[in-house]
Amino acid sequence: MVAHKCAQHNDELGRIAIASRNISKCQAIIDSVQARGSLKQPAEIRAYALDALDVEATKALIRETESQIVINVGSAFLNMSVLRACMDTGAAYLDTAIHEEPGKICETPPWYGNYEWKHLAECEEKGVTAILGVGFDPGVVNAYAALAQQKYFDKIESIDILDVNAGSHGKYFATNFDPEINFREFTGQVYSWQNAQWTTNRMFEVKRTDDLPVVGEQSLYLTGHDEVHSLSKHLDVPNIRFWMSFGEHYINVFTVLKNLGLLSEQPVKTAEGLEVVPLKVVKAVLPDPASLAPGYTGKTCIGDLVKGTKDGKQTELFIYNVADHEEAYAETDSQGISYTAGVPPVAAALLVARGEWDAQRMVNVEQLPAEPFLALLDVMGLPTRIKDEHGDRAWDEKAD
Repeated sequence: MVAHKCAQHNDELGRIAIASRNISKCQAIIDSVQARGSLKQPAEIRAYALDALDVEATKALIRETESQIVINVGSAFLNMSVLRACMDTGAAYLDTAIHEEPGKICETPPWYGNYEWKHLAECEEKGVTAILGVGFDPGVVNAYAALAQQKYFDKIESIDILDVNAGSHGKYFATNFDPEINFREFTGQVYSWQNAQWTTNRMFEVKRTDDLPVVGEQSLYLTGHDEVHSLSKHLDVPNIRFWMSFGEHYINVFTVLKNLGLLSEQPVKTAEGLEVVPLKVVKAVLPDPASLAPGYTGKTCIGDLVKGTKDGKQTELFIYNVADHEEAYAETDSQGISYTAGVPPVAAALLVARGEWDAQRMVNVEQLPAEPFLALLDVMGLPTRIKDEHGDRAWDEKAD
């Protein structure tokens, strides 16, 4: 997804290097880019074999390819290694999720403080641009929160991030992105920011129902998520929560797997003496998320429900995007979840290349100007809309 969008904008982003432990996967991406005719103008796009946990090898590849911007959309386990390589070479660093350690789940909040934010001073001293969490959520929803604060509210009382996938992939059970990362979000405690303090719940303990644009009435559950950890620091908002939709089938299968211990990240030994990590075994038998794209139908709806006051009046609005799985596949061979996560880091890379987001320090998305980012997303396939008492409109249209 990211490669396709970089190719569509290679007149500004230039040569593209795709790196992975499995070089055949990189070549398959290149073949897809070329088959779809995604390259805006003739330019080099090459595959490289790389273990991104090897910092020295990553630094060497950055230097060999003369890369000025590194978009890390590998596993969240790679973040600190790739960030270190960028800090040592001066390349701009972008990612889409908080760093995770394989043996730890739901560490002490704020999660960014456990890893990335420890390098705030070094990035500033070196003038290295590092933009954290610039997918959709986290990422675009952070920009929605910043837009609400900067443009629509004098004081915000609550931000509820609502993430709905109303699509269907036709499989008995599958996750829309890396199963290992997906399940780790839901097996620990649910952290939310309520009454200006961290609050804990169990997964699927707190439920709400919302009637949302296009996708209709949906059941959502309070879930721990990355963006709450930076928004609670950077915005003066006492209540920030993340909600995700789940069907009963998903909840039932998840509950069985968890109760059997199959979602554990801790190694166990089989009767034959083999040491395995149950979560990795589950990942190995589930469908590859990329394989879901060809038959995926339906839409996503993700946005921020913001409540507060403006000019002394109570105000509520929903800033959101709707994406279509079939349209995403037709354009980029990807399903809608990959599309919503993959377009924003490329938009961010373009803003870095243009100098508008070249912060020369470590930042989260809500610390950057929201409007240039949202305007670019509008033309790259992820238009933003606002629903409030005046109706439903594009975010940059004036209310009636």
